[in-house]
Amino acid sequence: MSEALRELGNAIKAAHPGDIDEVDVRLGELMLVVKRDSIVRVLKHLRDDPSCLFKMLVDICGVDFPERAQRFDVVYNLLSLKHNRRIRVKVRANEAEPVPSVVSLFNAAGWYERETWDLYGVAFSDHPDLRRLLTDYGFDGHPLRKDFPLTGHVEVRYDEEQKRVVYDKVKLQQDFRSFDFLSPWEGMTRPLPGDEKAKH
Repeated sequence: MSEALRELGNAIKAAHPGDIDEVDVRLGELMLVVKRDSIVRVLKHLRDDPSCLFKMLVDICGVDFPERAQRFDVVYNLLSLKHNRRIRVKVRANEAEPVPSVVSLFNAAGWYERETWDLYGVAFSDHPDLRRLLTDYGFDGHPLRKDFPLTGHVEVRYDEEQKRVVYDKVKLQQDFRSFDFLSPWEGMTRPLPGDEKAKH
Protein backbone atom coordinates (compact mmCIF):
# COMPACT_ATOMS: atom_id res chain seq x y z
CA MET A 1 0.00 0.00 0.00
CA SER A 2 2.75 2.48 0.93
CA GLU A 3 4.53 1.84 -2.38
CA ALA A 4 1.33 2.71 -4.29
CA LEU A 5 0.98 5.89 -2.25
CA ARG A 6 4.60 6.81 -2.91
CA GLU A 7 4.06 6.32 -6.66
CA LEU A 8 0.95 8.51 -6.49
CA GLY A 9 2.91 11.19 -4.61
CA ASN A 10 5.69 11.13 -7.21
CA ALA A 11 3.13 11.39 -10.02
CA ILE A 12 1.51 14.42 -8.34
CA LYS A 13 4.92 16.04 -7.86
CA ALA A 14 5.79 15.39 -11.53
CA ALA A 15 2.52 17.04 -12.58
CA HIS A 16 3.41 20.14 -10.53
CA PRO A 17 7.14 20.76 -10.90
CA GLY A 18 8.28 23.47 -8.51
CA ASP A 19 5.00 23.51 -6.53
CA ILE A 20 5.66 20.64 -4.11
CA ASP A 21 8.60 20.70 -1.68
CA GLU A 22 8.19 17.27 -0.02
CA VAL A 23 6.45 13.96 -0.67
CA ASP A 24 6.31 11.39 2.12
CA VAL A 25 4.26 8.41 3.29
CA ARG A 26 3.70 8.27 7.05
CA LEU A 27 1.22 6.26 9.10
CA GLY A 28 -0.32 4.86 5.94
CA GLU A 29 -1.10 8.30 4.49
CA LEU A 30 0.41 10.31 1.67
CA MET A 31 1.72 13.69 2.83
CA LEU A 32 2.70 16.63 0.66
CA VAL A 33 4.33 19.93 1.59
CA VAL A 34 3.20 22.51 -0.98
CA LYS A 35 4.43 26.04 -1.62
CA ARG A 36 1.99 28.63 -0.26
CA ASP A 37 1.19 30.27 -3.61
CA SER A 38 0.56 26.88 -5.26
CA ILE A 39 -2.03 25.49 -2.84
CA VAL A 40 -5.11 26.25 -4.97
CA ARG A 41 -3.55 24.76 -8.11
CA VAL A 42 -2.41 21.58 -6.31
CA LEU A 43 -5.70 21.04 -4.46
CA LYS A 44 -7.63 21.51 -7.72
CA HIS A 45 -5.48 18.77 -9.28
CA LEU A 46 -6.05 16.50 -6.26
CA ARG A 47 -9.81 17.04 -6.51
CA ASP A 48 -10.22 16.65 -10.29
CA ASP A 49 -7.51 14.28 -11.55
CA PRO A 50 -8.93 10.75 -12.18
CA SER A 51 -6.02 9.10 -10.36
CA CYS A 52 -6.69 11.22 -7.25
CA LEU A 53 -10.35 12.29 -6.88
CA PHE A 54 -9.85 13.69 -3.37
CA LYS A 55 -13.27 15.34 -3.50
CA MET A 56 -13.93 15.54 0.25
CA LEU A 57 -12.20 18.16 2.39
CA VAL A 58 -12.27 16.56 5.84
CA ASP A 59 -10.80 19.57 7.64
CA ILE A 60 -8.20 22.33 7.72
CA CYS A 61 -6.22 22.97 10.86
CA GLY A 62 -3.14 24.83 12.04
CA VAL A 63 0.04 23.87 13.86
CA ASP A 64 2.33 26.36 15.57
CA PHE A 65 6.14 26.04 15.56
CA PRO A 66 7.27 29.38 17.10
CA GLU A 67 10.97 28.62 16.62
CA ARG A 68 10.64 28.56 12.79
CA ALA A 69 10.61 31.60 10.50
CA GLN A 70 7.55 30.13 8.75
CA ARG A 71 6.03 29.38 12.11
CA PHE A 72 2.69 27.86 11.06
CA ASP A 73 1.68 24.77 9.13
CA VAL A 74 -1.76 24.94 7.56
CA VAL A 75 -2.85 21.31 7.17
CA TYR A 76 -5.49 20.16 4.67
CA ASN A 77 -6.88 16.64 5.16
CA LEU A 78 -8.59 15.22 2.06
CA LEU A 79 -10.43 11.97 1.38
CA SER A 80 -11.03 10.11 -1.88
CA LEU A 81 -14.13 7.94 -1.55
CA LYS A 82 -13.57 6.54 -5.05
CA HIS A 83 -10.06 5.24 -4.30
CA ASN A 84 -10.47 4.85 -0.50
CA ARG A 85 -7.40 7.00 0.22
CA ARG A 86 -6.50 9.92 2.42
CA ILE A 87 -3.95 12.64 1.81
CA ARG A 88 -2.50 15.31 4.07
CA VAL A 89 -1.31 18.52 2.41
CA LYS A 90 0.71 21.09 4.37
CA VAL A 91 1.53 24.71 3.61
CA ARG A 92 4.11 26.66 5.62
CA ALA A 93 2.99 30.16 6.56
CA ASN A 94 3.79 33.15 8.74
CA GLU A 95 1.78 36.04 10.18
CA ALA A 96 2.65 38.53 7.45
CA GLU A 97 1.78 36.69 4.24
CA PRO A 98 -1.72 35.26 3.74
CA VAL A 99 -2.39 31.77 2.42
CA PRO A 100 -4.69 31.67 -0.65
CA SER A 101 -8.21 30.61 0.30
CA VAL A 102 -9.55 27.35 -1.16
CA VAL A 103 -13.23 28.22 -0.65
CA SER A 104 -13.62 28.33 -4.44
CA LEU A 105 -12.69 24.61 -4.54
CA PHE A 106 -14.33 23.33 -1.35
CA ASN A 107 -17.30 25.12 0.23
CA ALA A 108 -16.49 23.52 3.59
CA ALA A 109 -13.17 25.41 3.68
CA GLY A 110 -14.94 28.64 4.65
CA TRP A 111 -15.45 27.81 8.32
CA TYR A 112 -12.20 25.86 8.65
CA GLU A 113 -10.22 28.85 7.37
CA ARG A 114 -12.10 31.15 9.73
CA GLU A 115 -11.27 28.83 12.63
CA THR A 116 -7.59 28.74 11.65
CA TRP A 117 -7.54 32.55 11.41
CA ASP A 118 -9.27 32.92 14.77
CA LEU A 119 -7.15 30.45 16.74
CA TYR A 120 -3.73 30.89 15.06
CA GLY A 121 -3.84 34.23 13.23
CA VAL A 122 -3.11 32.76 9.78
CA ALA A 123 -4.83 35.01 7.22
CA PHE A 124 -6.41 33.67 4.02
CA SER A 125 -6.50 35.91 0.95
CA ASP A 126 -9.72 36.05 -1.10
CA HIS A 127 -11.77 34.54 1.72
CA PRO A 128 -15.36 35.81 1.40
CA ASP A 129 -15.92 36.36 5.14
CA LEU A 130 -12.73 36.10 7.21
CA ARG A 131 -13.72 37.00 10.76
CA ARG A 132 -13.55 35.39 14.17
CA LEU A 133 -15.54 32.19 14.62
CA LEU A 134 -14.93 30.81 18.13
CA THR A 135 -13.75 33.81 20.14
CA ASP A 136 -15.49 37.11 20.81
CA TYR A 137 -15.21 39.94 18.27
CA GLY A 138 -13.16 42.09 20.63
CA PHE A 139 -10.86 39.23 21.63
CA ASP A 140 -7.17 40.13 21.60
CA GLY A 141 -4.78 37.48 20.29
CA HIS A 142 -5.03 33.94 18.96
CA PRO A 143 -5.46 31.33 21.72
CA LEU A 144 -3.86 28.24 20.13
CA ARG A 145 -0.49 29.91 19.57
CA LYS A 146 2.12 28.46 21.85
CA ASP A 147 3.11 31.93 23.07
CA PHE A 148 -0.45 32.86 24.07
CA PRO A 149 -0.67 33.71 27.80
CA LEU A 150 -2.32 31.10 30.00
CA THR A 151 -4.60 33.62 31.70
CA GLY A 152 -6.12 36.80 30.42
CA HIS A 153 -7.26 39.97 32.12
CA VAL A 154 -10.98 39.82 31.32
CA GLU A 155 -13.59 37.10 31.08
CA VAL A 156 -16.75 37.22 29.00
CA ARG A 157 -20.13 36.03 30.23
CA TYR A 158 -23.80 36.58 29.56
CA ASP A 159 -25.55 38.50 32.35
CA GLU A 160 -29.17 37.35 32.68
CA GLU A 161 -30.23 40.45 34.62
CA GLN A 162 -28.73 42.91 32.12
CA LYS A 163 -29.66 40.70 29.13
CA ARG A 164 -26.31 41.30 27.49
CA VAL A 165 -22.71 40.09 27.30
CA VAL A 166 -20.50 41.67 29.97
CA TYR A 167 -16.75 41.78 30.51
CA ASP A 168 -15.43 41.22 34.04
CA LYS A 169 -11.90 41.35 35.37
CA VAL A 170 -10.46 37.87 35.89
CA LYS A 171 -10.55 36.80 39.53
CA LEU A 172 -8.28 33.84 40.25
CA GLN A 173 -9.33 31.71 43.20
CA GLN A 174 -5.72 30.83 43.98
CA ASP A 175 -2.52 32.76 43.44
CA PHE A 176 0.00 31.26 41.08
CA ARG A 177 2.60 29.33 42.97
CA SER A 178 5.31 26.86 42.24
CA PHE A 179 4.36 23.39 43.36
CA ASP A 180 6.80 21.30 45.40
CA PHE A 181 6.17 17.85 44.00
CA LEU A 182 8.51 16.29 46.57
CA SER A 183 6.11 17.32 49.30
CA PRO A 184 3.96 14.37 50.42
CA TRP A 185 0.94 16.69 50.33
CA GLU A 186 1.28 17.64 46.64
CA GLY A 187 2.76 14.72 44.78
CA MET A 188 3.20 11.34 46.36
CA THR A 189 6.46 9.63 45.57
CA ARG A 190 7.76 6.34 46.83
CA PRO A 191 9.79 6.46 49.01
CA LEU A 192 8.62 9.71 50.59
CA PRO A 193 11.19 12.20 51.88
CA GLY A 194 11.90 11.37 55.50
CA ASP A 195 11.10 7.67 55.14
CA GLU A 196 14.78 6.92 55.56
CA LYS A 197 14.47 8.03 59.23
CA ALA A 198 11.82 5.44 60.01
CA LYS A 199 13.45 2.22 61.23
CA HIS A 200 11.23 -0.82 61.76
